[in-house]
Amino acid sequence: MRPAVKVVTAAALVVAVLGGLRLVSTRLSPGEKPCGPGFHRAGPRCCAVASTMADGLCPVGPVAECPAPLVATARGCDAPDSVVDVPAVKVLIGPSDWEAEGRVKPRIVEAGPLRMDRFEVSVGHAFCPTCPLPRPAIFEKVDPARAASDVSRAEARAYCKAKGGRLPTEDEWIVAAAGDKPRRYPWGDTGAVCRRGAWGLTTGPCGTGAVGPDTVGAHADGATPSGIHDLAGNVAEWVESEKDARTAVVRGGAYDSALATDLRTWRRSEVAEDIRSPSIGFRCAYDVAVR
Repeated sequence: MRPAVKVVTAAALVVAVLGGLRLVSTRLSPGEKPCGPGFHRAGPRCCAVASTMADGLCPVGPVAECPAPLVATARGCDAPDSVVDVPAVKVLIGPSDWEAEGRVKPRIVEAGPLRMDRFEVSVGHAFCPTCPLPRPAIFEKVDPARAASDVSRAEARAYCKAKGGRLPTEDEWIVAAAGDKPRRYPWGDTGAVCRRGAWGLTTGPCGTGAVGPDTVGAHADGATPSGIHDLAGNVAEWVESEKDARTAVVRGGAYDSALATDLRTWRRSEVAEDIRSPSIGFRCAYDVAVR
């Protein structure tokens, strides 16, 4: 789960978040279907509407219907405002495969119950008229279902607080992604393939040339058994560290992760607290009353 975390300038930030740069064609073999049913491949992107655009954007505007799990909005297909119940779990997390040896110290993880966003926060949700995040100048040109990125940890916290939630803790994220088994990937222990996540889209193996994230919910085969999408790939997600609130941590891999091991549920990355990156986004968690 090691995203590219290079610092970008304000001008580059807007371009990268909104996919204003040209994306080149992928190197996928003709028989591969990296997008979910109903989605259309456009360069490295999975668009909800058929597109001939070559600038990394998907079409924007009213639509009659959208491929599941997206819904129609005035600006086009977007993720529904949906949360998933994550039950209380107590599980031993450790090196379940050889790649984790020496990197993951076995420990008991206990978290929940809580609720978590089913989808990563999309551009359409992040930059809504009443949202606390500043709206980019070229917002109107951007397909709303693209995962929001280049958002600082402080901005992600403010957005979730405005929604009545917060960023998930590391342990809550692990419980949501790995379950009580724990799973090696959010969907299970095998099968890190292109249709299950937006990864390897910059230098392969799932595509080339991507400079920003993909459409949320476009890789339904990679959802957890409870229906949480994109916990592996697309954008790495801000989480809160239980050990030290000053430590900035992201989890989940990203569109530019070149190795399948970056998608493992045990991988984590510490980054600069004030960083903005096209490969970092977020989702929110919500407290529930414990009876």
